[in-house]
Amino acid sequence: MKRAGPALSVKIERWPIAGRFAISRGAKTEAEVVVATITDGKLIGRGECVPYARYGESVKGVLATIASMTPRIATGLDRAGLQTALPAGAARNALDCALWDLEARRSGRRAWEIAEVPAPEPVLTAYTISLDTPDAMAKAAKSAAAAKLPLLKLKLGAPGDPERLRAVRAAVPKATLIVDANEGWRPDNLAENLAACAGAGVRLVEQPLPADDDEALAAIDRTVPICADESVHDRASLAALRDKYDAVNIKLDKAGGLTEALALASEASAMGFVVMIGSMVSTSLGVAPALLLAAGAAYVDLDGPLLLAADRPDGLRYENGLIRPAAPGLWG
Repeated sequence: MKRAGPALSVKIERWPIAGRFAISRGAKTEAEVVVATITDGKLIGRGECVPYARYGESVKGVLATIASMTPRIATGLDRAGLQTALPAGAARNALDCALWDLEARRSGRRAWEIAEVPAPEPVLTAYTISLDTPDAMAKAAKSAAAAKLPLLKLKLGAPGDPERLRAVRAAVPKATLIVDANEGWRPDNLAENLAACAGAGVRLVEQPLPADDDEALAAIDRTVPICADESVHDRASLAALRDKYDAVNIKLDKAGGLTEALALASEASAMGFVVMIGSMVSTSLGVAPALLLAAGAAYVDLDGPLLLAADRPDGLRYENGLIRPAAPGLWG
């Protein structure tokens, strides 16, 4: 009898957020994730992704795309084949990470050993302050600082951002600040907002302008380093960023998995970009693979599980702003 190949299953999960997560495009109170599981009958590998409407994705659409790969997985589709079987995006990320996890369990090696990268160690992560009124953001920043979270990421991208920056800086004079405008600024207010960032001692500004309207970044004096987020997905994105951005934010959901993200980080560094490692709001299962990239990153923004009301068992451990790797039972 012919031995059956690996089996694929996929499901949607909803994880409540502690409070509310707000950016310039809207707010949400739960993280809706898609989990792919691949089993060879004895061992299982799991991968989690977060479909993102900004990139034309929906939870149902990503679920269907992953499910459509069932026959290919059953006939032995590997990580290399997956790179051409699906485009970069959330669906490929869940499958890629599930294949990494299964390979690690089959081989008895950790994923970082297979990837030939340093073992993950505790690393400082940014903690996100949601977009809100100046007073509310200042209060949230002060609470985060009191909780010994020294690196704060401010979600901006709405009228009144200079006032938000001043309020937060007054509340937390010693905190390290980075800003994410989520495409919320425009060329006519770019200079004013960047000046406010410089005045507040902001270290990095993510995606100030829309990805399809960011030419102004090539013509201004970037007094604060500018990081591409929505403008960068995989390696094919890099060439267009040379004159406009100083850094790139690599996320597995954009890159389409750990396989491409590792290659993207290497190529971006070789081109002179500062590397930031980020993630969507997800559980530790979605963030754990990204930790393999942290050693080579100047900035790490992997606080997604910290924003949830509860996380998975054996999840990543957060302490005083540091992420500590999860137990092997979680992933990889």
